[in-house]
Amino acid sequence: MSPSSKIRCIIVDDEELARALIKEYVSKIPTLELIGSFKSPLEAMELLQTTSVDLMFLDIQMPALTGIQFLKSLEKKPVVIFTTAYPEYALEGYELDVVDYLVKPVSIERFLHGVNKATKILHNKTGSSGTTSQPDFIVVHADHKIYRLPLADILYIEGLREYVSYFTADGKRIIALESLKRLEEILPAHMFMRVHKSYIVPINRVRVIEGNMVMIEKKGIPIGASYKEATLKALMPG
Repeated sequence: MSPSSKIRCIIVDDEELARALIKEYVSKIPTLELIGSFKSPLEAMELLQTTSVDLMFLDIQMPALTGIQFLKSLEKKPVVIFTTAYPEYALEGYELDVVDYLVKPVSIERFLHGVNKATKILHNKTGSSGTTSQPDFIVVHADHKIYRLPLADILYIEGLREYVSYFTADGKRIIALESLKRLEEILPAHMFMRVHKSYIVPINRVRVIEGNMVMIEKKGIPIGASYKEATLKALMPG
């Protein structure tokens, strides 16, 4: 898949309300395309055998066949995000290379975090075949809206406890429930770097280094002592 194509996803969950909630979340994200919703793994099997599926939201505790048993039975596995009311299954899920583990009731914030991780993995898989390996945007949930924020529009990101602020080239500030640590995992490392415990910056927007600060337009961003060596190495290679 290319960065511009939609992520084809399915939902497998025996609970109707759980399927409806995930379906609603999927409908809010323009990069996702729901191609199937099933109340049992056996119903989903035929589609998985005949159609290309990128991402599967999979419940664990289901009658007849659990999500873990179902996943182990698949020869060709899509990227999987577990959705379950039972957190004790998390370890086994990660051993199966599941991308994320969402505990019900699933919040939109946690859902978006999982989707961002899945998006990065899917594009990295594509990159191994020689096409572009990174998406050119990040999905941000803020102000009761879903933003498809182009990476090129980000001036810098500032963290404050459990929130982050995205400052954009057109003068906007978008505040979202997120952490800089998670963003370090999601954002492409060749484009963004953390220069301070409270700041992530786009590497190509840094024009001047002045003392213990990097300048992005007229904004001075401090360089943390523990980040200084890596920052200078990234900004002045060789």
